Amino acid sequence: MGLSYLSTRGGETGVTSSQAILKGLAQDGGLFMPTEIPKLDVPLKELAGLSYQETAYRVMRLFLTDFTEDELRSCIARAYDEKFDTEEIAPLAKVEGEYFLELYHGSTIAFKDMALSILPHLMTAAARKNHVDHEIVILTATSGDTGKAAMAGFADVPGTKIIVFYPKGGVSKVQELQMRTQKGDNTSVVAIHGNFDDAQSGVKRLFADKELEKELAAAGYQFSSANSINIGRLVPQVVYYVYAYAKLLENQEIEEGEEINVTVPTGNFGNILAAYFAKAMGLPIKTLICASNENKVLYDFFATGTYDRNREFVLTSSPSMDILISSNLERLIYLSAGRDTEATKELMKELSGQGAYTVTDEMREFLSDFAGGFATEDEDAEEIRRIFEDTGYLVDTHTGVAAAVYRQYRQRTGDETKTVIASTASPFKFSHSVMEAIKGREAVEGKDEFEVVDALSSLSGIPVPKAVEEIRTAPIRHNMECGVHEMKDTVKGILRI
Repeated sequence: MGLSYLSTRGGETGVTSSQAILKGLAQDGGLFMPTEIPKLDVPLKELAGLSYQETAYRVMRLFLTDFTEDELRSCIARAYDEKFDTEEIAPLAKVEGEYFLELYHGSTIAFKDMALSILPHLMTAAARKNHVDHEIVILTATSGDTGKAAMAGFADVPGTKIIVFYPKGGVSKVQELQMRTQKGDNTSVVAIHGNFDDAQSGVKRLFADKELEKELAAAGYQFSSANSINIGRLVPQVVYYVYAYAKLLENQEIEEGEEINVTVPTGNFGNILAAYFAKAMGLPIKTLICASNENKVLYDFFATGTYDRNREFVLTSSPSMDILISSNLERLIYLSAGRDTEATKELMKELSGQGAYTVTDEMREFLSDFAGGFATEDEDAEEIRRIFEDTGYLVDTHTGVAAAVYRQYRQRTGDETKTVIASTASPFKFSHSVMEAIKGREAVEGKDEFEVVDALSSLSGIPVPKAVEEIRTAPIRHNMECGVHEMKDTVKGILRI
């Protein structure tokens, strides 16, 4: 019997992995979770030396049990190919005794490529498997990276359309240009007048709109999601933590069974949740260090047990983390409540109604594997500058937050456990902020994005990534904007229904 999935809120059970990937979000608004987190079925020393693709197969087959070996291997081979500019797919760089897991070598130079390169292949295989005759409409909110990576993955994939909403003025210039220049007859991107949480909440409302669902079906469409709420996004992210541990073993940096810490810059909680899944599978992870920027809703949650989004939304230089509703946290809440779907549903109702909830002492005890921290804008910039001046290694603004929070954690606890830091985006994606951090405001003042990109390349000796070069002269293809309450009409207009 294969692994099955259920909604964190109890409304759907007995769902196969392919059905969960196709649906994206459960009908009751919950997120799909496997009935158990499977254990790794090979010794870690056997994973050392395996390619990224082979590691991916060994991990993903345990979750996606209704995919055949041929289907899964085909999806993996087509995802992790020459789109990545390094053979390792996810290189591990040792810097000052820490290990930066570089997750930004894909076609859009952000960690979202690691999962969104494979999701379109998983989804089309799932559609064939489930005899889906509707066109799949991928509906996604983005804080900057998911949108571009999803559009790049789904561009011109037969049987799909993709519509992306992003907050106008809430992403970097490179992020915006990457989205607005995206090719593909089936791609649409819309700037909304609001922040990421507005976009994400709006997308969830559209998923829950039963009247719209009927209209879509009548027109031959069905919604699915490329956000990290989709289990098809989360499972591929588990792979790179297993790969990183195996690489440390292979490089004789650790001994088999030795514990490591993992630090992740966190917004929607998917990336660090994937690390938690890896730990639950048997990977020896001691502490999961959850790094927030000035939107420190997760830091406050781990410190107090109360999740409260009723606060000022801060626009920072690490926009992919500018989030006050961390959707994937619901999966951890479900686990911490002993898989109690009613308790999870009640807490999510409180979040929706009052904007806050408080977990029980028993649930807080379950969360003791996590340590929260946050870095201010100044601390982030200082860490980027310090790492570059001391080592010549260049990190982006999100990785700077993670590195600063890890430094605080080590000073606070004295914990010298070897640590992997998830490096989630190329510094060239946030060149203005990175250059300003290293050389001061005068180095960027009055300069356009590409002048700064070239200066950063010259300073660091790192070639400008292909993904940035491509948008230097690419024509703008997407100009749509709408208010938050116009999202439904905008979607219907794009689909002509």
